[in-house]
Amino acid sequence: MSSHLTPFVIVWLVLALAVLVLLAWRKVVTNREDDTLHVAEPDAVQEGVMQQQVGIAHKFEQIDKWGKILTTVGVAYGLILAGVYFYQMWTASSSIGV
Repeated sequence: MSSHLTPFVIVWLVLALAVLVLLAWRKVVTNREDDTLHVAEPDAVQEGVMQQQVGIAHKFEQIDKWGKILTTVGVAYGLILAGVYFYQMWTASSSIGV
C-alpha cells in the first residue's frame, strides 16, 4: 500500500470502529428494553415504565440514525479508497511495462 494512503486508511478504520461502537451500544440498550407493551390505564408505576420505554425508543432512534449515517459514509469512503488504491496499482503496473 502506498504510504500516502495510510492517513486515509486510518480515517476509514476510525469510521469502522465508530460503527462497531454504536453496534455494541445498541446491544447494551437492547438488554435494558422491556418487550412488554404497557397500554392500560396509567397509574404511577405504569406511567414510569411507559416513560422509560419512550426514552429507550428515543435512544434506539438516535443510535440507528447515526449507525446508518456512519455505515453509509464508511462504506462509500472505503469503496473510494479502494478505487484510488487499485487505480494507483494499475497506473504503476502500466508505467513499468512501458
